[in-house]
Amino acid sequence: MKSITVDKLKFKKELSVIEQITLKEVLYTWVGGLSKGLENDFFHLQYTVDVFAKMEKTTNDTDLLISGEFYFRYITITEDNRIVIGVLDMNSELKHKIISLEEINNS
Repeated sequence: MKSITVDKLKFKKELSVIEQITLKEVLYTWVGGLSKGLENDFFHLQYTVDVFAKMEKTTNDTDLLISGEFYFRYITITEDNRIVIGVLDMNSELKHKIISLEEINNS
């Protein structure tokens, strides 16, 4: 995963239903093929639009620890179609990570 500062990103203001479903599928594939489908929504992702559109983790029931140091918060797409996750580091500071297609395909 490549870290990037938020000022270098231009997030989409809204996501189509297809983009929302695709982001969920990408996340499930990337984290290791967990059960897919709405009835098995481990992350309880919800479409939210504040400053930008994203699929956001809405409950604190489960946390996904990424690379042993980041907690997943949301997944979204930039205007140039890069997949970005928002994560909290161990100091609860929000970080943005770009997920490459290679990382998704090699998971």
